[in-house]
Amino acid sequence: MAYRHFLFDLDDTLLDFRASERLSFQTMLESFGARAASPAMFADYQRENLQLWNDFERRLITKEALKIERFRRTFAPHGIDIDPAEASTRYLECLAETVVLIDGAAMLCEALSAMGEVGIITNGIEHVQTRRIAKSGLERWIRFVATSEACGFAKPDGRFFQYALDKFSRVSKPETIIVGDRLDADVLGANRFGIDSCWFNPGRLEGDGVAVATFEAATLAEILQALTPP
Repeated sequence: MAYRHFLFDLDDTLLDFRASERLSFQTMLESFGARAASPAMFADYQRENLQLWNDFERRLITKEALKIERFRRTFAPHGIDIDPAEASTRYLECLAETVVLIDGAAMLCEALSAMGEVGIITNGIEHVQTRRIAKSGLERWIRFVATSEACGFAKPDGRFFQYALDKFSRVSKPETIIVGDRLDADVLGANRFGIDSCWFNPGRLEGDGVAVATFEAATLAEILQALTPP
């Protein structure tokens, strides 16, 4: 299939969110004069954050509540006396300025933009994601950024996928593919919506038996090879 419309998840697909997250969390604590985060504290934050984002995608919590609640749950058992709302604001400021590209991201976006149109579809926080894309240098190859905040629905909801596709020019589903690292959001959403998908799977994890990708790849170089003509 010759694809012409390329949808990309952002975090841990084009941008190394895990690296940015760790650095931003530590910088936030230091800005309040708090002690450095222990591995246990940061692991607790990641666990709470993941659970709350899953709850958000199931429409069980708002994004505004999520941003604060993840810090409240993390700080309390570790005796951190920082207001969770202030921590959230400071953390997001740090995160917006902390950008680490996945190896091969720029080359992939440049090559695919020459073949068609590249768009971003993200459940992340809109002003943070917009700033990170601008700082990444990828913006020149990206036609649009579709956020769940602007749409009102999050991946894997098909309404968000339709919202994103409407931003392409003369789009057709058979010529569209999404690339993302999450089976439960990117690939499952693609399955339900009726477009092809690539599971970006650098950890070579086992599938969940529910979401089925058109193909999977462990590196962005593999994706580039699969999507570009010989």
